[in-house]
Amino acid sequence: MTENDLARTTVDTAYQIHRQLGPGLLESVYQAVMVHELRKRGLQVEAEVPVPVVWDDTKLEVGFRIDVFVERRLVVELKSIEKIAPVHKKVLLTYLRLTNSRLGLLINFGEELMKDGLSRVVNGLNE
Repeated sequence: MTENDLARTTVDTAYQIHRQLGPGLLESVYQAVMVHELRKRGLQVEAEVPVPVVWDDTKLEVGFRIDVFVERRLVVELKSIEKIAPVHKKVLLTYLRLTNSRLGLLINFGEELMKDGLSRVVNGLNE
């Protein structure tokens, strides 16, 4: 499965979750349901994956955590807020760089319409 295939499956899963639960729940609820649903689809999924920063050949555990990591290739950052700020996409791009991943999704379950809460961030992905 390519990163784009993983993204399609993840977006479809987010739509289904948002359709059933709607906006306004805590991010942790959406995260738990997302992990559960993606695993039901046969994907290897991890939650709250620590992301160290390497400086001077030393791994520094500084508190970065990926919300959902799909097949160790797709980074998914979840939010449940009124509006995404530009910094949220920058954080996702930083996670992509630190993990040498090529594709990330920023999914905001706080939007009334899920299509308004989806952002795709790439890091060297040939589309």
